Amino acid sequence: MQIGENIIFDRYCWRVLDIQNDIALIITDNVIEHRAYHNKYKDTTWYDCETRNYLNGEFLNSFDESNKLRIIQVTNKNLDNPWYGTQAGNESQDRIFLLSLEEVCRYFGDSTELLYNRGNNRYWKKNDINNSKRLARLGDTCGCWWWWLRSPGRHNRLAAYVHGTDGCVGVNGNNVTNDRGGIRPALWLKL
Repeated sequence: MQIGENIIFDRYCWRVLDIQNDIALIITDNVIEHRAYHNKYKDTTWYDCETRNYLNGEFLNSFDESNKLRIIQVTNKNLDNPWYGTQAGNESQDRIFLLSLEEVCRYFGDSTELLYNRGNNRYWKKNDINNSKRLARLGDTCGCWWWWLRSPGRHNRLAAYVHGTDGCVGVNGNNVTNDRGGIRPALWLKL
């Protein structure tokens, strides 16, 4: 297994983002479904959002038992939004999660400088050479689709996301109840 390659795990195709010792960080290669980040329009963090409950409950339980044993529980430190200072809330214990702003900028090329040096930009730079690396299709038949990140947007009724048309990082966020948001689960897998 190598970083950047695709693997089949359980019923999905996954992209390998990182390998550390005997575990690998993987994310579904495609957006697997539409889902709202949260079921109510209210201040929400990853720790208490509906998508986190779904991924670590119903979705996790849909895996084959032997595969489920290979999914590692990790502590996610949820960092505040670096452009707006929006608080990200408590760290969380997750087996399946969405990537954070920091992770999507680090693992899809290295755009961390853009994340931490906003300057006068209101929106993510369209000329970021890594934008196309973040594009993801919706299933096997549709074009590219936007997908949620676990980080907050400019306030806690918005969650960060990746644009579907160009791969730009939506640091400002999208309405947490938008049920057209794409889900790309990520997890650490025992090799």
